[in-house]
Amino acid sequence: MNRQYDIIIAGAGGIAQAAGLMLAELSAVCPRLFIANRNLDKAQKMASWINQGASKRIEIECFELPLDNITDRQKEILNKADILLDCLPGSLAPKMALLAKDNLMHYANLTEYVSETESIKALAQDADTGFLLQTGLAPGYIDVLGHHLFQEFCEKYKVKQVDSIALKVGALTKHAVAPHYYGFTWSPVGVATEYLKDAVVIRDNKESTLASLSERARIIIDGETYEEDLTSGGAADLPKFLENRVRSLDYKTLRFPGHYAWVDEQLNSMGKSSNALKQLQERMEALIPHIEEDQIILFASVEGKDDKGIRRKIEVSNRILPQKIGNHWLRAIQTTTTAPLLQSALLLLEGSEKGVILQSQIHTGDFLNGHFIKPVYGEIKL
Repeated sequence: MNRQYDIIIAGAGGIAQAAGLMLAELSAVCPRLFIANRNLDKAQKMASWINQGASKRIEIECFELPLDNITDRQKEILNKADILLDCLPGSLAPKMALLAKDNLMHYANLTEYVSETESIKALAQDADTGFLLQTGLAPGYIDVLGHHLFQEFCEKYKVKQVDSIALKVGALTKHAVAPHYYGFTWSPVGVATEYLKDAVVIRDNKESTLASLSERARIIIDGETYEEDLTSGGAADLPKFLENRVRSLDYKTLRFPGHYAWVDEQLNSMGKSSNALKQLQERMEALIPHIEEDQIILFASVEGKDDKGIRRKIEVSNRILPQKIGNHWLRAIQTTTTAPLLQSALLLLEGSEKGVILQSQIHTGDFLNGHFIKPVYGEIKL
C-alpha cells in the first residue's frame, strides 16, 4: 500500500489476526487498523498479538461490532474508514456488506456461502464503492488461477473453447489416521457446509448444480495420492461466466484417501435429518482433532484441443506450508486465505471500481503476482 489507509477488520479469529499482521508487515505504508468484534476483549488481545509480531508498530484501535445501536465513536470510524475486510462467519456477510455500503466503504469478504453472496450482489449493485466477494483461497485465488490458465490456453493454442477446467484445493494436515483420516485446520462448520450444500459446475457447456460428494475420484499430485470430490462454493462465478466456452468445469476438495468414505458413513447413519449440518459438524468435532501444523495443496488444469486438433493440457500445482511473518508463525490456511483478501483490498483501494466485482472480473496477471500474493504463493510465470 503506497499511502496510509484506514482499514476495518471485522472479526478477531485466525484469518483476521493474519490480515492485521500481514498488513503491518508487508505494506509499504502501514495502514491504521480498526478491529471490530462483538467481544472487545478478544479484539484487544488481537491488537496486542499483532504489535508483538510486527517488526514495526502499527496504529490499532478496537471497538465493539456495531450490529444494532451505533455509538458516536463507532459512527466516526465507519464514516472515515476506506474499506471493511469481513473475516466473520459467512452468515453475517450481508449485514457487514450493508454496513459498508451505508458508510461508503469498500468491502471484501471470504465466504463461500452462495445465498449470502447472492444477497450482497443484490444490495451492492448500485453502490458507490467496490464490493469484491469470495476473495479467499477457494473461492478466491484458485478461481483467478483457473481463469488465468483458461486465458493462457486459448491464447497459446489459438482456440476459444476448451474441454475442461479442473480446480482442486485441500487444506490438510501432514499426517492422518483412521477412521476419519483428517484433522481440522479451519472452521468445522465451514467443512460441514461445503460437504452438504450443492456444488455449482459446468456440464455439457451449461451451468449446472450437482450434489456435493457425488463425483469422487483419486488423483496423484506431485507423487502423492489424494481423493477429490465435489464440494460447494469453490467455483465462485466461473460456471456462469464461462458457460458455453467450457464443456466441463468443477471445483473439488482434496482429502487423504479414506476420509470421504468415513463422511459417507456418518451421513448414512444420520438418515434424512432436517438438522444434518449441525449433526455432521457435531459428529466430526467429537472425533476429529484440531491440528496447527498444516499444509495447503492446490491444483488447477485446463484441457482441450489446439487449433490443429491435438489434445493439450496445462496445469499448475502448489504445496504451501506454514510461514513466518514478522515474529509469528502463521498456518498455511491463514496465509493462503489472507493474501488474496489483502490483494483484493489493494485492488479496491487503488482502483476506481464500484459495485460488485467477482472473481471472473479480476485482471489475473496483476493479481497472481501481486504484492501480497507473491510472498505466499510464489511467482506465476505469465
